[in-house]
Amino acid sequence: MKTRNTLIKLLLFATAFLINAGSIYAQDSTSKDSSIVPEITPEVAPAESQFMMVGLATFGFVNQSTVNTLGGVKSTEKINSLGDADRYEFSPMFLWRHGDKLLLEFEPSYTGTDGLGINWADISYFVAPGLIVRGGYLVLPFGIYTKRLAAGWINKLASDPIGVDMAGSDFGVEIEGGFPMGNMKGSYDVSLSNGFQLNNDGTIQGVGIQDINSGKTVCGRFSILPFSNSSLEIGVSALYGSLGSPQGATFTNLDITSKKGPNTSMYAADLNYVKNISPVQINIKGQYTTSMVSDQNYINPLDSTQVYTFSNKTSAAFGQISVRPVGARNNVVKNLELAFRYANYTSPVNSTWGQNYNEQDIALDYWFTWRTVLKVAYEHIKTDGTSSVATSGDQGSTLINRMVIQFSTQL
Repeated sequence: MKTRNTLIKLLLFATAFLINAGSIYAQDSTSKDSSIVPEITPEVAPAESQFMMVGLATFGFVNQSTVNTLGGVKSTEKINSLGDADRYEFSPMFLWRHGDKLLLEFEPSYTGTDGLGINWADISYFVAPGLIVRGGYLVLPFGIYTKRLAAGWINKLASDPIGVDMAGSDFGVEIEGGFPMGNMKGSYDVSLSNGFQLNNDGTIQGVGIQDINSGKTVCGRFSILPFSNSSLEIGVSALYGSLGSPQGATFTNLDITSKKGPNTSMYAADLNYVKNISPVQINIKGQYTTSMVSDQNYINPLDSTQVYTFSNKTSAAFGQISVRPVGARNNVVKNLELAFRYANYTSPVNSTWGQNYNEQDIALDYWFTWRTVLKVAYEHIKTDGTSSVATSGDQGSTLINRMVIQFSTQL
């Protein structure tokens, strides 16, 4: 019995020793690891690197009636849809800030079409107050609408005015900023990008991330805020660049001895005015845009053995006014806003895509918050074709009446 008790004591002592030794080794290992970690891991202050996801969402109901008239014969088409590609969008925007100087922006977009689109993807470097340098896939600084007013929770109507995206987005570099002018303020935004190519029908499109010629496109907008309260902004924009000629191009210079390629130039003027006249707030916005492509000879679509030319000039304009009773005592009335917009788009006469487009929109908006709105809108559109070279007869006309119920919010 005594031998058995002695054996039990020895086993207990050995177990205790092993447990204690393991604990000591673990503490020693932890101590060694913690002394190594600071040597191989750089110090990163949490406030120097931040990530944020914002964005926008737009969804609604569309009821549309379309009447096409060609050769005196009318045809009618009606649709009733929960959203469509022009009035539905889900665009999360990812922002990553590194320090006080560097900002990365990426905004994919889904509009119900095949795959995802990209609104922009760029890197900004804040050089100094009033100076930002940016590079990547950019919204070109042309006009006020595409960079400042296009988001559904900012736009007071259910649709974008036609023709405002003539310049669109492109791969390039940009400098942007502002400066004081006494009681006034000024801003500038200039970019250098890959530019466009000319298509065989006279239209232009972006070349993408790989340019197809050595020329580049310069674009810029300058604006002035003449009042000390910044209630009025007036802007002018310009764009110029040579146009690439893709493989298979059939257009030629009017002067067959000239080696100079086609080019394009665009100009725009815009206005944004906000005025409180108790008890309402009045908001007026407008933009006029024109685009010109140097004259070329094109293959006649009705007879491939002949060439023809046309004045390749396109213009677009919109003007809108909205009234909101911000001074009303009733909260429901206070959050209502009535908006009206007129838009016109005129593409080259005698081109295969020539048309004269006129649109009138009216909407009643209810603002749940400053970034969440419900719109009930009516749109009336009349289009008259001017492409006689492609039809050799009646160019036809289209009449569209559309009702839209749309919900928009900033995420």
